[in-house]
Amino acid sequence: MKDNDQTTKQYSSKDLKQRKTWYSPAAEAYNRTRPHYPDTLISRVVELTQLENGSRILEIGCGPGTATVSFANLGFSMLCLEPNPDFYEIARRNCSHYPNLEIKNTSFEEWKPEAKPFNAVLAATSIHWIPAEVAYPKVANALQDNGVLILLWNVPAIPYREFHQVLQDVYQIHAPSLSHYKGRDTHEAELRELGQIVATSDQFEGIVFEQIIWETSYSVDEYLTLLSTFSQYLELDEKSRKDLFVGLQKKIDNHFAGHIKLLNISAFHIARKR
Repeated sequence: MKDNDQTTKQYSSKDLKQRKTWYSPAAEAYNRTRPHYPDTLISRVVELTQLENGSRILEIGCGPGTATVSFANLGFSMLCLEPNPDFYEIARRNCSHYPNLEIKNTSFEEWKPEAKPFNAVLAATSIHWIPAEVAYPKVANALQDNGVLILLWNVPAIPYREFHQVLQDVYQIHAPSLSHYKGRDTHEAELRELGQIVATSDQFEGIVFEQIIWETSYSVDEYLTLLSTFSQYLELDEKSRKDLFVGLQKKIDNHFAGHIKLLNISAFHIARKR
């Protein structure tokens, strides 16, 4: 998939210093507005992986703990790596009451594998930040025999075509690079393609993919705050982003009474170490 390949290369091509601070300007907004992974998705992951209470999980790039809390609530022992210092502090706050959870402010690339391997490695919308030739061999090395790789994905705020068409003129004026329509079908295809990256690593087998489609309601303020956490919006210069958001707010207020409904896709890939 061309779009997915470009996105993956864009993220993983950033040097480690850039990746460590990329989300810092939007860290608190990310914590407030990015959706968590549905309980039904997490339950399905645990069912398929057959992880037991007390299993040891290594999480790569835990962010503010968006997926972390779901697994910690189930009694798993977790070591979470988060290179961004702002996310690290938020994750510590969000996960402070879990005694079997440790968070380290370091990247997966810099982390030294431990002597005792893990039952599972978890990456929740994060592994695409690491070049595949680095990520997957090191993940396999961190896993015990028959250990499992869990890749979670959240694709929030997918617009219906009618909603996108209403906002088109605002995007054309202030951010034409973001004006193309990317609907559910495209996102679903790209998510499935991510499994091919796992397969071509030759480190894992038995890849399973499943997804859940769900709808979320946003106020205009919530929606714009959510947009501010996406990479393509972080890359805009400050004036363009401000003018874009002012224009979007007016359109949403006028055409949708300040409230909108958008789609989310939550998905996973699960694979066993060869």
